[in-house]
Amino acid sequence: MLKKKSEPGTSGLLLPAALLALTTALTLTALPAAQAAQTAQTAQPPQAAQAVADARISTAFTLPGEKVYPEGIATDPRTHAVYVGSYADGTVYRALPGRSAAEVFLPSGTDGRHTANGLRVDSRGRLWVTDSTAGVAVYDTASGARLAHFEVAGGDPRFINDLAFTPDGTAYLTDSFRAVVYRVTPAQVAAGSGELKAAYDLSGRLTPYPGRTISLNGIAADPAGRYLLTVDMTAGDLHRIDLRTGALSRVDLGGGDLTHADGLDLAPDGSLRVAHNTTNTLTRWRVSHDGTRARLVRTITDPSLQIPTTLSHTAGRTLVVRSQFDKGGPMGPGTPGTFTVAAVRGL
Repeated sequence: MLKKKSEPGTSGLLLPAALLALTTALTLTALPAAQAAQTAQTAQPPQAAQAVADARISTAFTLPGEKVYPEGIATDPRTHAVYVGSYADGTVYRALPGRSAAEVFLPSGTDGRHTANGLRVDSRGRLWVTDSTAGVAVYDTASGARLAHFEVAGGDPRFINDLAFTPDGTAYLTDSFRAVVYRVTPAQVAAGSGELKAAYDLSGRLTPYPGRTISLNGIAADPAGRYLLTVDMTAGDLHRIDLRTGALSRVDLGGGDLTHADGLDLAPDGSLRVAHNTTNTLTRWRVSHDGTRARLVRTITDPSLQIPTTLSHTAGRTLVVRSQFDKGGPMGPGTPGTFTVAAVRGL
């Protein structure tokens, strides 16, 4: 039986049970870092083995705190502010343009939240934050006030992970334990609160796993509103959900795979950027117009990525969360360094 873990130097802080579940899931699916990195470099198809010397990795900004263990990231396209969530205690940080350090935007425990993984800013400038143990909350980025919240009914297991928006403002969220995708409509947000209900059930489509193994993780929406893409990080498969018909299909990856894939970022030009956490790898794929095929075109593997969990691409750079989960976090013992978000150019 898994027990909650008390970390030294945190005044007896108890990390959430879901954090321990993630430890189990990642341990079951992860190669040792050095071996995984070598595998990623040697198993690339020719088109992905191009030189990566022009890729530059630097630090965009730091995050205050000794036990942050960040997981999610979101960029507000209107203000260019960047929001990052702490998986360890639910704090949400905000980094303003031109600043080298983020500030606390929503403190730990805000609205009862003690973990924050998926973050997104919608077209109206509202910040969405998922709590893996409960659901999702929507915040005013000007005041920090909670505008709406939605929670999953029923008991465990549940692991509300990541989210994406379609052009009509509808949010879709993955549940990594139940292998379902939830939906929240603009009308529901206007109502203020409610139950987080499943829209698509992929449990019969995924490779079966024992117990609380992370399956569905990152999710992205076609900018034209035709389909969703969501990744099974354990099997390495990418799944397509047709938003018109509800049909579920597996994307043809041309012999490649998305093992250990965590966060996804789909650009209007069809570029799908992916963070592969335990292998310290970022990849870029070219998705076909209809979303049924994807071709690997770029791979960057670098230990300085420090277990990248999520990413946010804007013109000229990709911001990548350095989780350091393997340094005293959910993936192993140790002492983390300063928590930072990386800026990657050339992905």
